[in-house]
Amino acid sequence: MKRLDERGKQCPMPVIETKKALEGAAPGEVIEVIVDNEIAVQNLTKMANHKQLKSQSEKRSNTEFRVQIEAGENAAGTLTEDRDEAAVCLPDGRKCGTVVVLASNEMGAGDEVLGKLLMKGFVYALSQQETLPEKILLYNGGAFLSCEGSDALEDLKEMEAMGVEIRTCGTCLNHYGLEERLRVGDVTNMYDITEILMQAEKIIRP
Repeated sequence: MKRLDERGKQCPMPVIETKKALEGAAPGEVIEVIVDNEIAVQNLTKMANHKQLKSQSEKRSNTEFRVQIEAGENAAGTLTEDRDEAAVCLPDGRKCGTVVVLASNEMGAGDEVLGKLLMKGFVYALSQQETLPEKILLYNGGAFLSCEGSDALEDLKEMEAMGVEIRTCGTCLNHYGLEERLRVGDVTNMYDITEILMQAEKIIRP
């Protein structure tokens, strides 16, 4: 068993260093990762699930969590599945390879009230398109859009119900104190965000 102490490290370092450890591990070898927050646990578990690796987690205290991931034959993972998926439109009407990035809860620069009104309108208009994006990424101020109290929440939920993957930056949720208010989609990390953007066929930033 190899042990990684990732306490005190900012996202996406725990995920990146765990991924590197898995790439160098023998099949069946267990990588144990110690982190200090639940968001890191979710990110590591999601990475393991994405690579179809066995994982388990344990909360030892409010500031110490243990995640164990068993390396497999393809621990490093491949881009084949993602690239094949991006080649055609999905049967539920989503446009494969199209990623919408919401980095603020306002659209444009200038008046704050107008900016929030425009963003609300954009998300609604997006939900009404005949072809929906494959993924929506929310980070920085965009994290507010997927949380309780957001005017865009119902439209995001409607798109999620239609198959759109909605992912909000965990570091951003922590920064704004929104961890308990996320109401749609999943928590993600900067490694995942970067990987999605690098593989995207089209990126839309309102």
